Amino acid sequence: MVHCADVFVPATHTCLATTTNPANGGAIYRLGLVNMSAIGHTGWALGVGRRLLDELKLVAAAKSGTRNAAVDTAQFHAAYATAEAKLRSARAWAMEVWRGIEGTLDTGELTSTEQDTLLRLALNHATWTVQDVGQTVHRWAGTAAIRRGPIDRFLRDLGTGTQHITSSPTVLQNCGKWLSGAQPRAHWEFLDLTP
Repeated sequence: MVHCADVFVPATHTCLATTTNPANGGAIYRLGLVNMSAIGHTGWALGVGRRLLDELKLVAAAKSGTRNAAVDTAQFHAAYATAEAKLRSARAWAMEVWRGIEGTLDTGELTSTEQDTLLRLALNHATWTVQDVGQTVHRWAGTAAIRRGPIDRFLRDLGTGTQHITSSPTVLQNCGKWLSGAQPRAHWEFLDLTP
């Protein structure tokens, strides 16, 4: 939230968060503010997940070969591979969703309710997948996860990011309502599915 006292902001420098009719810019600005913010939120989640796994790989390399190193076990290798697959799968699906949206916008059309639903669902999925990846990193990084450093910082950031409204249970439930056919005529207004 931004608060400014004794400042005049002309109407030409404002917009409704729900607008899909931009005054300037290209096709992407027809997404509307909330859908555009999903690009950044999704990228943030996937970037944090990538960085956490890269940091865990560095920790594993440093600990490998030491006495009783958990990172030398088959269990660690399986957990790392699973986390890698989850992250890459979430990224691939997000890219698929956004390629479809880009194609729609390139034709001059607005996104469909299905596309609006899928972009919210892909964001939610990426965020909570990365939360799961973070738990794997926390488990296997040992004390590196609790000392000041990149893993500690990104785990804290992740804990904060999962609390954002765009990844809330309500948005997920609304995605399920539309996808399951419970509200087939509904559409998205900001973060609400409206009948």
